[in-house]
Amino acid sequence: MYVRLKKLHDQVMVITGASSGIGLATARMAAREGAKVVLACRNQQALDEIVASIRAEGGDALAVQADVGVEADHDRILNTAIEHYGRVDTWVNNAGVSIFGRLEEVPMDDQRKLFETNYWGVVYGSTTAVAHLKKQGGALINIGSEVSDRAIPLQGAYSASKHAVKGYTDALRMELETEGAPVSVTLIKPASIATGYSEHARNYMDVEPRLPPPLYAAETVARAILYAAQHPRRDIYVGSASKAMSSMGQRMPSLSDRMAGWLIRHQRSDKAATERPDALYDAGTPSQGDTGREGVDVPHVRKRSVYAHLSTGGRGLVWAGAAALLCGTVIGAARGRRWH
Repeated sequence: MYVRLKKLHDQVMVITGASSGIGLATARMAAREGAKVVLACRNQQALDEIVASIRAEGGDALAVQADVGVEADHDRILNTAIEHYGRVDTWVNNAGVSIFGRLEEVPMDDQRKLFETNYWGVVYGSTTAVAHLKKQGGALINIGSEVSDRAIPLQGAYSASKHAVKGYTDALRMELETEGAPVSVTLIKPASIATGYSEHARNYMDVEPRLPPPLYAAETVARAILYAAQHPRRDIYVGSASKAMSSMGQRMPSLSDRMAGWLIRHQRSDKAATERPDALYDAGTPSQGDTGREGVDVPHVRKRSVYAHLSTGGRGLVWAGAAALLCGTVIGAARGRRWH
């Protein structure tokens, strides 16, 4: 069935993992568009500061300290939103953690903890959100990754969790569509995003981790999320690198496997590993390198994803590009026939 979604200025939006990165960028952008935002994460102090800054700009925001790996916390998020705003129109499952290291060297307890956040956090949030959204309609948006379709070395547990999120999200979507529920279910698949992701990750390498290029700003993902909140979409790739990685993994898996050396090199920085806190078990502290929080101008970060723009709002450009590609194909075929 067709799902009609509200404009942002009429929405109440829940965002988990809202203290930094993609979640924070989405919260700020949504609030500026007039949405009422309910922000959830484990760090109460960070949430309070963000809510204060949003309200100072004239926005409407509410903070709920919660751990997405705890099922009961999602009921508390929903109940708090209903108590203050009467409803929820869009629920964004964004919270996530990561681990860098060879799978053989990552303790099982750490891998289980990662799944508690990345997978079960999405399941708990989706179950809570859908039960509410089925009554009135709305959007469920789960944040996957480019590694939802294609795993990478040194982030094996993270890749597995994002594969699981994709499988769960796709199955849930099909069940809701068959039922005729008025709920749009979207999976967002970002490429590497310039946030404090690597700094907040648990690290089992001998050097500090980094993400493979190209890197995109957190705002590129936020724009895709806000588009999905207003327009039903099955999935959205953010960054042409994400789409290319997915397509290559599906069509040329053996060639993709041979890229493992490149991926390993580009996830290992030239800085020796240090003892530092991470966000696997405890709330992380927003970092200066987190562009979603601090607005730091990190070099070589792409401020926009042309691919995401074309696949969402830039429809005219999509048709123009398709027409140009078709013309090029026809001309090339004609020239080939003349040459022969």
